[in-house]
Amino acid sequence: MIVGTSRECQHIAIIMDGNGRWAEKNSLTRALGHRAGVKAVKRSVESAIKHGIKVLTVYAFSTENWKRPVEEVSFLMDLFYQTVEGQLKSLHKAGVRLSFIGDLSPLSERLKSQLLSAVELTKDNQTLDLIVAINYGGRQEIVNACQMLAKEVQAGEISVEEITEARFEDALSLKDYPPVDLLIRTSGEQRVSNFLLWQLAYAELYFTNCHWPDFGEKEFEAALKEYNRRDRRFGGR
Repeated sequence: MIVGTSRECQHIAIIMDGNGRWAEKNSLTRALGHRAGVKAVKRSVESAIKHGIKVLTVYAFSTENWKRPVEEVSFLMDLFYQTVEGQLKSLHKAGVRLSFIGDLSPLSERLKSQLLSAVELTKDNQTLDLIVAINYGGRQEIVNACQMLAKEVQAGEISVEEITEARFEDALSLKDYPPVDLLIRTSGEQRVSNFLLWQLAYAELYFTNCHWPDFGEKEFEAALKEYNRRDRRFGGR
């Protein structure tokens, strides 16, 4: 993917942070915080469509999230299933094409089957690409790409000199999409947390104190407004 100079925002990535802190702030359980976060995803999809965004990538579950208590992880996996089951028809009707990145192999067969069915049902939709990162880690993605290219070199399919940025990017999960233009992270944290490390190279970063369950159209528009104020030079003058 060649980096362009257009100010048009085509691809937004979101680190959806703060479900637990929102729940604590409102004297609720973490489970209710995660459920409230699902509603924020729905609002963000609607906002992305309204503003003509082509790709929305959301960080749902990282490779590090397995360290959380077993009960919380189990709840989140059930919530993924319930969310896709409950929202799939409306997403399909809105023209949303669903895809999932990350290592899905540890997920239950029930959940994996449902995710694959969602991908198949929505594969021809063109209004918005919604990419959900589940069991995803940026470092692991880069390692996987290196291993794949090393095997191709070992097999004599390519030479070392043929490993370019473009070929490397073709080994990554977002190879068919435009680069990330804007990264949004909620809840006041200011780091990328192993998310899309390669793809964020020239992205604009936007951090807000708003907890994810409170993130709505107003906050989405504020992020876009800030993006449009930025001078994107991509290393030039």
